Amino acid sequence: MNTADLLKASLPSDITPAPKVRWKPNVTVAALIERDGRFLLVEEETSDGLLLNNPAGHLDPGESPIEGVIRETLEETTCTFTPEGFLGVYMSRFRRTRTGEDITYLRMAFCGSVSEANPALQLDEGIVRTVWMTVDEIRACPERHRSPLLLECVESYLAGRRYPLDIVTVHDSLFAAPSYHRAS
Repeated sequence: MNTADLLKASLPSDITPAPKVRWKPNVTVAALIERDGRFLLVEEETSDGLLLNNPAGHLDPGESPIEGVIRETLEETTCTFTPEGFLGVYMSRFRRTRTGEDITYLRMAFCGSVSEANPALQLDEGIVRTVWMTVDEIRACPERHRSPLLLECVESYLAGRRYPLDIVTVHDSLFAAPSYHRAS
């Protein structure tokens, strides 16, 4: 018996379950960048105030996760990110303070290095500044973390978690007009 059948069987007979709605998490990419014992973070304006995060953002349509993390890091830091390893896939759940909206994030995190900031570029809207912090400084201010995944990714990195970049497979169909073949 699958989960849906178990849930349906547990309902009283006079209650009809709501129609099935396809759940879709928000897919994001994040960069974990360490240099000389400090981690590159962004300080950004949010509806909950000024918060810290890894350079991160939503994956765009037609974009591979590696392309997305390079783009997001450039937009948020003005630095060119060179992915060197895959940290993993992380999930978290969040409720928006203003609207009460329940959101699940699925984050694909990469570690690597960055160039120096490009003075010809501007930080993305909402990003106030970049900041380099030690792990102790990051651990000391969890109330300033935009996501619990900020520290989770740092801890994974410090634990030595690294996977080769080719663990993330992107089929060529991502970059072409959709065909009428069956979905996998």
